[in-house]
Amino acid sequence: MMTPFPAESRSRWRRLDVPGVEEARVSRVTGGWELGGALEVEEEGVAARLRYRIACDWAWRTRSAVVDGSADGRKVRIDLSADGAGNWVVDGVARPELAGALDVDLGFTPATNSLPIRRMGLAVGEARDVRTAWVRFPELRVEALEQTYLREGERAYRYRALVDGEVFSARLDVDEFGRVVEYEGLWRAEG
Repeated sequence: MMTPFPAESRSRWRRLDVPGVEEARVSRVTGGWELGGALEVEEEGVAARLRYRIACDWAWRTRSAVVDGSADGRKVRIDLSADGAGNWVVDGVARPELAGALDVDLGFTPATNSLPIRRMGLAVGEARDVRTAWVRFPELRVEALEQTYLREGERAYRYRALVDGEVFSARLDVDEFGRVVEYEGLWRAEG
């Protein structure tokens, strides 16, 4: 069982493999939780300044997400909404290929890994497959992504996903609330 989430918390991460920094927060709001963040990152030659806001219900299921800012010199805005039962609308268009996803995964931040971690409440040694509405970065397009979370220890998870036919795997170290403090090879919390 995880420690109950505080009413307000903040995180700051630094990217380990490319230039990047993020400031994020999680707040208890009417009806659930809100995650918000702002980051600057440069990956695969794409320099991005992005902000995001995600609304979740009390069970940590994504209900809406907005990403805006700029990437590679162009304006970016992506609006996602979900009914909590796995049905999604992206920029006003129903997206049936995302059916079954309960979580959004913003590919440019470790913040969204906390959503399935909190929602599933896995026991040590337990694994579960999840389907996400993945905002792929640096492409900034939305697609379905099948993922697996294995709780390897009290505060350690193994994350796996099949991306473009290749298995991606990383260890996620979390704090007592399920917030990522180290995303193997990519992000580390500061302060």
